[in-house]
Amino acid sequence: MNKAKQNSDKKIALVAGALDLPFFTRDALRRAGWDVFVVGLKNFYDPRLEPDMVVRLGGGGRAVREFRRRGINKLTFVGALGHVNLSDIRPDLWSIFALISIMKHQRGYDSMAVALNKVLEKRGLSVVAAQDLAPELAFETAGVKTKTRPSARDRRDIERAIEVSHTIGAADIGASVVVDKQVFAVEAAEGTAKMLERVVAMRKNYKKSSGVFAKMTKPGQDLRIDIPAIGVDTVNAVADAHLKGIVVNAKTCFVVDKANVIQQANRRGIFIIAMD
Repeated sequence: MNKAKQNSDKKIALVAGALDLPFFTRDALRRAGWDVFVVGLKNFYDPRLEPDMVVRLGGGGRAVREFRRRGINKLTFVGALGHVNLSDIRPDLWSIFALISIMKHQRGYDSMAVALNKVLEKRGLSVVAAQDLAPELAFETAGVKTKTRPSARDRRDIERAIEVSHTIGAADIGASVVVDKQVFAVEAAEGTAKMLERVVAMRKNYKKSSGVFAKMTKPGQDLRIDIPAIGVDTVNAVADAHLKGIVVNAKTCFVVDKANVIQQANRRGIFIIAMD
């Protein structure tokens, strides 16, 4: 492989939404040897990220032209979008044709993500999963990651939570679930954080902790765009809801600020377990 080709292969564009995940992803990719070009999505990215380029959601054409100019053919998407205003998605011509192709295949969030990947691939851009390029972004191995370990009762809740999470995930409803002997809550359109807020409110008078929160990869989920994630806020919400612990997949679930996540789980006395 010649040097020019090798340099091109180590270039990647990180398209960044909101919250802290883009910071950790950028830094992890750079530690892994990648030349990272950061693109901030207007009205979503954190200004402290200081991106190399800012585009609105509907401004894909300008971004693609810049990628080609720089010899970038790999992309990764991280960060939340939250509430989208119409002004955010005012599309340029490139984005109009992309949206037409995507909407033709819309059957849910997962199918839309797959369609977006196909549109980009047709234009010579390869969408990659950041956790594959920088494994430190997830739990790299299965097992209990905290001082607190699940009991036999917790193990039964874990098994049930994984089963339910896969069921709702296969139907493209959500990926997160709370189980305390029975199913206590499932994630729908409101997202994981809002679901946990409901659980905290419902269980505020609980005197004893029981049950688990699981956020599992959906069956057939495209992990290049739709990436499950937990962070310190997740740990605090689970503890505030008087749940015993958190269940995620090894290798495929982002752990935002992993060291602090484990430290806070130990401080709050809950377990985190990663499953194969």
